[in-house]
Amino acid sequence: MLEHFQAIVQSSDDAIISKTLDGLVTSWNSGAQSIFGYTEQEMLGKPMLVLFPPDRMYEEAQILKQVRSGARVDHFETERLHKNGNRIHVSVTVSPIRDRDGVVVGVSKIARDITQRVKLETAARLSDAILNSTDDAVVSKSLNGIVTSWNQAATKIFGYTAQEMIGHSIEVLLPPDRKGEEQFILERIRSGEVIDHFETVRVCKSGKLINVSVTVSPIRDGFGKVIGASKIARDITVQKLAEAQLRLTSRVFSATSEGILITNAEGLIVDVNEAFTRITGYSHDEVLGKDPLTFRSGRQSHSVFRKMRWALMRHGEWRGEVWSRRKDGAAYSVLLTVSRLCETRCAISNYVALFSDITPLKLNQEKLEHGAHFDALTDLPNRLLLSDRLQQAMVNCQRHDQMLAVLYLDIDGFKSINDAFGHSAGDELLVAVSHQMRGMLREGDTLARMGGDEFVIVLTELHGIEDCLQLVNRVLAACARPVPVAGNEQSVTASIGVSLYSNDDVDADQLMRNADFAMYEAKRSGKNRFHLFDADQEAEVNARTSEQTRIEGALLRQELVLYYQPKVNMRSGALMGVEALIRWNHPERGLLAPASFLPAIEKHPLSERVGAWVMATAFKQLDAWNQAGLKLPVSINVSARQFLDQKFTATLAAMLARHSAIAPDMVELEILETSALEDMDAVQTIIADCHRLGVNFSLDDFGTGYSSLTYLRRLPVDTLKIDKSFVRDMLDDVSDLSIVKGVIGLAAAFNRTVIAEGVETEAHGAQLLALGCELGQGYAIARPMPAELVPDWLANWQAPMAWVAEVIDL
Repeated sequence: MLEHFQAIVQSSDDAIISKTLDGLVTSWNSGAQSIFGYTEQEMLGKPMLVLFPPDRMYEEAQILKQVRSGARVDHFETERLHKNGNRIHVSVTVSPIRDRDGVVVGVSKIARDITQRVKLETAARLSDAILNSTDDAVVSKSLNGIVTSWNQAATKIFGYTAQEMIGHSIEVLLPPDRKGEEQFILERIRSGEVIDHFETVRVCKSGKLINVSVTVSPIRDGFGKVIGASKIARDITVQKLAEAQLRLTSRVFSATSEGILITNAEGLIVDVNEAFTRITGYSHDEVLGKDPLTFRSGRQSHSVFRKMRWALMRHGEWRGEVWSRRKDGAAYSVLLTVSRLCETRCAISNYVALFSDITPLKLNQEKLEHGAHFDALTDLPNRLLLSDRLQQAMVNCQRHDQMLAVLYLDIDGFKSINDAFGHSAGDELLVAVSHQMRGMLREGDTLARMGGDEFVIVLTELHGIEDCLQLVNRVLAACARPVPVAGNEQSVTASIGVSLYSNDDVDADQLMRNADFAMYEAKRSGKNRFHLFDADQEAEVNARTSEQTRIEGALLRQELVLYYQPKVNMRSGALMGVEALIRWNHPERGLLAPASFLPAIEKHPLSERVGAWVMATAFKQLDAWNQAGLKLPVSINVSARQFLDQKFTATLAAMLARHSAIAPDMVELEILETSALEDMDAVQTIIADCHRLGVNFSLDDFGTGYSSLTYLRRLPVDTLKIDKSFVRDMLDDVSDLSIVKGVIGLAAAFNRTVIAEGVETEAHGAQLLALGCELGQGYAIARPMPAELVPDWLANWQAPMAWVAEVIDL
């Protein structure tokens, strides 16, 4: 029996080996010699580590550890070394050898050479990897159209997985109008033909149609008999679209309204389209072989074309505007794009220029640019251009050690002419006076209109104050000369503030502020004169600037707060709304009223930022009250500078959109009467625009600005607020009482609501009710309070009985 077993072991193709627990070989069959190359004599008593590659040495210890524990290792695939040094792949099964008592005393190992199988598997994986790495669909099928293989690219192109397609008919990929193609292809394959690059259409799993290029070859068995077909399909949808695009491009080239010019690599024209000939006046044949620079207008410097060449070399494209010349010699402006075309990475084949005639647009743009820098009425430089010229003049002044002067000029008596003869007469006056002033100035000087009846003059290249004063007196004389207005000669004068600059540590804004300050001094001194800004005034201006800096800091540090003062119907006691009033919670001086700090930022850009903060904060509070169920209209004060800003209406619209839960009629904007008179036309337009948004308007401090009835009729405000200075003293001052009566009467005549400020006692309220004014605001009703106190005040508010029950009969 033992002999029979040994015969079986020796005849096995597998290596059958036994070894001690120390790893020494105790038996070695012919299969082991065949697989590993070592004879039995070479291996008996030797360690098996000679068969282990260096990177597999660790396996012996692991296997012995498992066997010692009595475990069996089945079909462990690994690598071992042949005697010749080649690696071979083996599948190893290791079992413990036990004595009669069951104690593990050795190890038996059966190893099978699987090198050929591993090679075949590797080759198969490589083949699959190749098939799956291609972007082309590789599919095989039987002669009846059943899919037998399907690579990943086929899944990517057609959307079906291999599992969905193998064993199923390939006809699922054929659109209804292409069903006959499969039979045609299979008939040719049966006859042994190869179908090469057959372009057709297939349908994806998604239903999308794609263009494919198909190559189909017969598959033969070992006897050469055709048993199936292999198909390589390439998605050419993008290519087909590109071809269609090329055809479209060709049509566009001929039909487009934009000029197209193509040159060779040397820059000589090889083709132009019809639009080119129409725009330039040159025929196709006249320009072939020409350099496009032949058509230069001469209006562009050579640097433009140098930059063009640099951009083409660096980026392959240049875009810009250039002036060119037509065949008849006329210059025209084009919007030009030049692109470089390359056959390879480095070889330039052509340049393509695409251009549009933008001459009308360019001329219109020049008009717009002129309008952006020049006043529409007088054609003088506006504020923007003035700022640029003043900066340049200051630089030149420093460079050449000269002096310049800024003259801030206001026309005296302009408003009276506007009131008497109308707006068009006022415009006529401004044009005539500006023309006369311009005639008094030198070539390097600048006369600019700031708006309304205010002008600024920059006098340059002054050699001393005498030069300046001589020119100032000439300007005063020019302004005082009679000018024809509305068919009559009219005379006005001017008040001029003068600020000098030589090489001082002062910027352009400060110069302008100094001149503006001096102009007001001239007006206070009696008009028709100039006032020279001096050092004492500089201290005052510097103090104002310091205060502006502190206010800006307060804004950034969130020291500004809003208080709210109720407005009521004194007869019924009903709350009509609240007015948002700014306060400064000063860290050292406590809570400051607006009169103690707002004058410092009047006419300063900071006033717009503070105004924007007030508006944003008031809207947030209005939103909060609205969400709490408190429907409370809020009045917001708007400064002249903020209100006359061209973006004001858009800013208001954006704020209303952001707080969409707020009804627009819950917002009332209050503007000072004096602000409204600054630029009546602009104010009228802005109020109308804001009215269209749904907000209301109130004219604050009415009676202090000397509005004419004409102006009042033109201003589309909803409410007039009687200034508190008249209301406060009306009980003792007959003049103030008369003014209050007059305002109430005007409001009734013009169908405006009227409200009185400064209702400080019950007697004030009773008097106002007797005069017909029912709406009031003041300390007798409530002092301004933080937002959080408003609901409690509202819950406890009751109008005095004297207001509700009595009306004083005057």
